Amino acid sequence: MSFLYRSTRNENETATASEAILKGLAENGGLFVPDEIPELDVPFEDLAEMDYKDVAYEVMSRMLTDFTEEELRYCIDNAYDDKFDTEKIAPVKYHHGAYILELFHGKTIAFKDMALSILPYLLTTAAKKNNVDKEIVILTATSGDTGKAALAGFSDVPGTKIAVFYPKNGVSPIQEKQMVTEKGKNTFVAGITGNFDDAQTGVKKMFSDKELAKLLDEKGYQFSSANSINIGRLVPQMVYYVYAYTRLIAAGTIKAGDRINVVVPTGNFGNILAAYYASLMGLPVGRFICASNDNKVLYDFFTTGVYDRNRDFILTSSPSMDILISSNLERLIYRIAGNDAEKNAELMKSLSETGKYEITDEMQKNLYGFYGNFATQDEVSEIIRKLYDEDGYIIDTHTAVAVSVYDKFKAETGDDTPTIIASTASPYKFTRSVVTAIEPSLNDKEDFELVDELYKLSAVKVPAAIDEIRTAPVLHDTVCEKEEMEAVVKKFLGI
Repeated sequence: MSFLYRSTRNENETATASEAILKGLAENGGLFVPDEIPELDVPFEDLAEMDYKDVAYEVMSRMLTDFTEEELRYCIDNAYDDKFDTEKIAPVKYHHGAYILELFHGKTIAFKDMALSILPYLLTTAAKKNNVDKEIVILTATSGDTGKAALAGFSDVPGTKIAVFYPKNGVSPIQEKQMVTEKGKNTFVAGITGNFDDAQTGVKKMFSDKELAKLLDEKGYQFSSANSINIGRLVPQMVYYVYAYTRLIAAGTIKAGDRINVVVPTGNFGNILAAYYASLMGLPVGRFICASNDNKVLYDFFTTGVYDRNRDFILTSSPSMDILISSNLERLIYRIAGNDAEKNAELMKSLSETGKYEITDEMQKNLYGFYGNFATQDEVSEIIRKLYDEDGYIIDTHTAVAVSVYDKFKAETGDDTPTIIASTASPYKFTRSVVTAIEPSLNDKEDFELVDELYKLSAVKVPAAIDEIRTAPVLHDTVCEKEEMEAVVKKFLGI
């Protein structure tokens, strides 16, 4: 069954799956969404006997309908290989009364690897399918993890270049070192003197600049995105929720058809939206528990129906979630508005012009499956220490936000449904916050000394991604104002 993708802001703009992946963003800033969500018509018992690659094929083949089996299996086989440090790709472990889905076993030790390992293959395959003869320029804003995962995925991939912007003072030291030491000859990294929302707004502005698009076309380039605004990022993320569910079936923890809850630490809303899309395919999810940090714009939205970014931007110990404009929420807004592009465009215009919008009572009723809450930085430190004391298991700060919110959800609702918690990064990416939560007296040590302290505490091998950057030279030292982003991209491209 084949279907098209459609812009959330213009019902007349459509694309095939491969075209949507190539474009990244629709015209007028809209996002591509599937016209329909197909049923996952393979019994869960059968999926429980498959490995990650085969589950990925079953899910993705139903969403990316203009890719042939040969093309899709080529992409999957090349993505989920020994770049991951476990054959399971995304293991599930039981701690603190929940099932922790470890999504950080890829090359850059964050969940972004799950999608950004395959996106370069999807993109280059899509380019061939659509007879694209231009060089593809990946333009990406990052709050910390997408940047390095995208750089690693696209490094030296023929026919592509990649430019990444990050908030200069808004990522962890290790996140920054991972990005600025990137060796790929087709890569460019710049810090901006602003926050993630500034970087994301600047990238979207370049995407919608018709004069810039014309200039790129003349010079043999075209933009695409590695952010989760690209449907090629979102679809692979649906896979690991189905995979985790079927691992619980394989372990005898649940039976096929039993409901689960899902907890996701959320900033840009892509990861939890992937779980929601998986549920629309047939994954039995009861509640989508949206966990925020002190930048609790999503918690306030689910509580009041008002999305309002007019507030102080707070730098926290979970920087990948320090976001006030959650781009992927637009896909959910479009759906709860009855797939009404005109209504959605009106709300997004209000967000752009006034910094806020309010959904109708009817739309709010359609959010019944979602629950929002948040964790403060003190609560994050407390839960990291608590899990370590319970059984020696160490989580990063973002996963700690999710676990803290899960505890609040259970206390508030009494809901003891088996629950999967998305663990989105290795604790080695946030060593200072993690180690000092467990042992505050170590705070005076250097960041890479804390890596060794974390090894002593956890007995988990230091990931190659960390060892590689200990002494790696800085290769990218550009810092620019947010107004200069277009100029530095042009300089990178030599136009």
